[in-house]
Amino acid sequence: MPVYIVQNDITRMKVDAIVNAANTSLLGGGGVDGCIHRAAGPALLAECRTLGGCETGSAKITGAGRLPCRYVIHAVGPRWRGGGHGEREALASCYRTSLSIAEEHGCESVAFPLISSGIYGYPKAEALRVAVGTIEEFLRNNEMTVYIVIFDRGAYTIDEETYNGVASYIEKNCAAEDSGRRLFRAGEACAARMDTAVCEEELSAAPAPSGAAKNGSSLEEAVKNLDESFAEMLLRKIDESGMSDVECYKRANVDRKLFSKIRSDRLYRPSKPTAIAFAIALRLPLEETRDMLMKAGFALSHSSKFDVIIEYFIKNGNYDVLEINEALFAFDQTLLGA
Repeated sequence: MPVYIVQNDITRMKVDAIVNAANTSLLGGGGVDGCIHRAAGPALLAECRTLGGCETGSAKITGAGRLPCRYVIHAVGPRWRGGGHGEREALASCYRTSLSIAEEHGCESVAFPLISSGIYGYPKAEALRVAVGTIEEFLRNNEMTVYIVIFDRGAYTIDEETYNGVASYIEKNCAAEDSGRRLFRAGEACAARMDTAVCEEELSAAPAPSGAAKNGSSLEEAVKNLDESFAEMLLRKIDESGMSDVECYKRANVDRKLFSKIRSDRLYRPSKPTAIAFAIALRLPLEETRDMLMKAGFALSHSSKFDVIIEYFIKNGNYDVLEINEALFAFDQTLLGA
């Protein structure tokens, strides 16, 4: 863990291994296959000639020629024939076999294209679901960083029902904020006039924040009464949930090293996507998610498309961080996790 969806040219990925969407001959072709062979140079084709081809659903490994990675894993995906000819299992087998080969060769990072979704015609949304599901299953019991590399964002698609649901929720809630934004702008204008009498009246009526100095108590005493930190809340929630640390950080799409930093430092402040990822992993309802974010110094706002998407998934009871990341990527937002 974790899994990243990135827009990039796979031949430029600086990982231990990239996966080539190959044909059964392993001698190069069109699409991703042709790009990888051209970038790698003639040494790759020469080595492929010694392998004797490869069956659909399987994979074989070679060196990487001039590519910045160490290995190329050549996976042969199925051609789409309507979905009733074992295409899903063959595609899942490509990912499983490639990941197993990468593990056998000591790879800590692997980059995949969306296998079979180009000239082989596999529907892109379904191909993505197979890829994410198979990779997620592998990573439950293995430590590896995996990238799904999308070359053309315009060709990236997710499940239509999910996309339409998120898009509708964004449109509805952004529109609902119009009046709030007008009030905010009016508030800015008021502040610009320096209406100190109103400000002082509101401040005097506001409750003192938790842990704040009261009745003339010293700053030192106030600091001693700080609220529970993000790290403390996270560890408490993990214990209450009954899940292990490993299960939690994998569900959050966060790597082990970052989790260790959080565990060892009670004042550690994560990024907002990482904080939300842990709330998702713990399946926290919206109010508890807001509380966890506040302890890390953040908030959820309807002025942010990212925040509205997170709210949509929590309200719909979908806590699958990888499905959420698929939607975030589709709407050009930062992904959850490390």
